[in-house]
Amino acid sequence: MKSITVAELAARENTPLIDVREAHEFAAGHVPGAVNIPMSEIGNRLEELPSEAFDVICQMGGRSARVVEALEGRGYDVTNVDGGTAEWIAEGREVEVPSA
Repeated sequence: MKSITVAELAARENTPLIDVREAHEFAAGHVPGAVNIPMSEIGNRLEELPSEAFDVICQMGGRSARVVEALEGRGYDVTNVDGGTAEWIAEGREVEVPSA
């Protein structure tokens, strides 16, 4: 499984990012530009995944690692973000919170 750190994620440009946390977690704050497709729904929403290479993030890196393994088995070019959103926030990076 390919993986990157949050620092490497921050340096990436034009690589789609899928956040597999549940909607309420995503709404509480996420990496700017991330698209929310919860792990519990991803199997029914494969048509929404990018056709090009993309990254997957969750809170700590566990759920995203399981999703990456499953998607690799389906032929996707996908990379896990180690440390997840929690590490992104711990490093003081910008977070998007949808306005209420």
